[in-house]
Amino acid sequence: MTKLDVEAIRAQVRALDFVAGTPAEVAIWREDDEDSRANLAIEGMVLDHDEEALFDMLRDEGVPPPLAARIILKLLDHPDADPSLPIAPLSAKAS
Repeated sequence: MTKLDVEAIRAQVRALDFVAGTPAEVAIWREDDEDSRANLAIEGMVLDHDEEALFDMLRDEGVPPPLAARIILKLLDHPDADPSLPIAPLSAKAS
């Protein structure tokens, strides 16, 4: 990923209409994230500081994993991204 403005992305996430996870759910999601990050490290694909901050912010905001995946796809302007999701792709911010 490119340089991320995590606080700008946080503002967009907060504007979304979604049901945040409960504290217990978020705790489980954080554990799952730790496992995923460990697996990435084993594969030599360590997240950089901005990527870590983005995923931590999504958990801080209680974003459920399926929505978090949709947000990431939209940020990356991936062909499978949901065009109706009101998140600005990173490529749009770079122009």
